[in-house]
Amino acid sequence: MKDRVEQVINRIRPAVQMDGGDIELVDVVNGLVKVRLVGSCHGCPSSMMTLRMGIERAIRAEVPEITGVEAIAE
Repeated sequence: MKDRVEQVINRIRPAVQMDGGDIELVDVVNGLVKVRLVGSCHGCPSSMMTLRMGIERAIRAEVPEITGVEAIAE
């Protein structure tokens, strides 16, 4: 499952990088994806919207057994 999540993140990463940020997969535990938002994404007021509406939606579309996506602090 972690490999499949990593593949999705690698596909959406260029869009996040265009805004000066990046996303790193930290772990997948019991269906919960843990990511780290870095660069301009870290601390950005829009980052939670990006996380929920973009990143989580993309991951769940291809890995439906995921229960959620959570951003962890650096």
